Amino acid sequence: MTDAVIRPMIRKDRAASALGLQVLVDEPGRAVVSMIVRADMLNGFDITHGGFVFALADTAFAIACNEDERVTVAAGADITFLKATREGQTLTATAVRRVVSGRNGLYDVTVADETGDVVAEFRGRSLTTNRMFEEADGA
Repeated sequence: MTDAVIRPMIRKDRAASALGLQVLVDEPGRAVVSMIVRADMLNGFDITHGGFVFALADTAFAIACNEDERVTVAAGADITFLKATREGQTLTATAVRRVVSGRNGLYDVTVADETGDVVAEFRGRSLTTNRMFEEADGA
């Protein structure tokens, strides 16, 4: 991850770090995260395993929906895979808030390759808890 990341939530994200994710934009309701596809991210067909594409989109979603110090978690998510990718390609996930109503939110994430072709579309549903990030920090 880049040094530009300000919020502790993403700085503490060990999964994002292990995947080599780079946070490019970290704003309330919007996030952009990129990932270079590595050989260990390929499935038996030598294309990017869908779980890694999902993890990239899910991370952008998590950043976008954690807009303040309240812990917001995924209540559910769906993904549609549209194009296969391969080792060495750069994937970028752009998450945007569609609506927040009470403690529930809806966010869309578009994953594109380095040419701008859409690789996947992800829709995440969030739930804002009563926990504050500081409380979750020790958990």
